[in-house]
Amino acid sequence: MCPHTPPCPDASAPDREAAHTIASHPEQGWSLLCNGVVIFEDTGELLPGGAMIAPHRPTDPTRQAPAA
Repeated sequence: MCPHTPPCPDASAPDREAAHTIASHPEQGWSLLCNGVVIFEDTGELLPGGAMIAPHRPTDPTRQAPAA
């Protein structure tokens, strides 16, 4: 149960990444959020039930998208 006011978004909510960080391990590339989601520096996620969300945001700001 989330102790924050207002409560953090649930792990199934579209804004789940807005939950508070309760454990951060930047040297290992991951953080644990209050809602049980583990987020990785490559933007992938591991949900509490074991489901995985693949990386979904560009992580290299110097890389340009191919021309259309």
